[in-house]
Amino acid sequence: MSKLFICSEPDLPSVNMRAQLLDAGGWEEIPGDDACTLHRKEDVYIMSVPGLHIRQDRIDETAAARGIEADTVVFMSKHASASGDPTLTVHPIGNYNDNRLGGRERTLVPADPPLMTDALRLMDAYCDIPGFAVCFEVTHHGPWLDKPTFFIEIGSDERNWGDIGAACLLARVLTEMRENDYPDVIGVGGGHYAPRFTEMALKHKVNFGHMVPGYQLEGHDDEDILRMVGDAAAMTGTDAVYIHRNSLGKPMQRRVHDLIVGAGYEIVRSADLDPLSPSDSNR
Repeated sequence: MSKLFICSEPDLPSVNMRAQLLDAGGWEEIPGDDACTLHRKEDVYIMSVPGLHIRQDRIDETAAARGIEADTVVFMSKHASASGDPTLTVHPIGNYNDNRLGGRERTLVPADPPLMTDALRLMDAYCDIPGFAVCFEVTHHGPWLDKPTFFIEIGSDERNWGDIGAACLLARVLTEMRENDYPDVIGVGGGHYAPRFTEMALKHKVNFGHMVPGYQLEGHDDEDILRMVGDAAAMTGTDAVYIHRNSLGKPMQRRVHDLIVGAGYEIVRSADLDPLSPSDSNR
């Protein structure tokens, strides 16, 4: 499969990940007449753009104009949080409601559950950097594009963004991640960080695509909740839903469960999934 990695020039972790990839050798620079620098190594491309990631709407069309029809797009990025905790994250993109951080309102971008979840597992397997945590984040922010997409990030503040060891680790993940045939699900519930979905992915043969956190459901009517769940399922390519029940109050648990079942989606529980063996998660 063809992969397109996006490097944002103003983003230090993005630039460092690109440097680690290019330092491995075997890349050729492809000349062009636009502001983007392009490198190729077999069926993998790195496109470097002068602006910020979340404003790169239609970057897949920009790539197509340069002759690249990527199967998956991965944005290499920093992750920022008020806590500043050292963190390596992956997440799908799009907006359930407003688009203050790029992309389109109430529009999701297709996910790549197998590749994104494999990236998470490799991050966890290879992470030997003291203090760093590994986790999914739920679906959030832009840009908007048509291709399956996810972000891979180093966080969470300037003390961590320049960590070359983290950039080297994620470059290795980008090089080694691969598809699998595990079942794909969406996640519903939890907060912005997704420890339960992360735990499920690290212990079971399951791939997560879009994730709808509990805070996106609050204050919305049944129709709107089903819109968000339906969009997440459609842009993940699955009818299977894993609900983080303990993150929702009892009334919301029942409400969400009944809405999802009533709409014809399949509820997946941990007992329904095969466990991962050490060789599955640490290759």
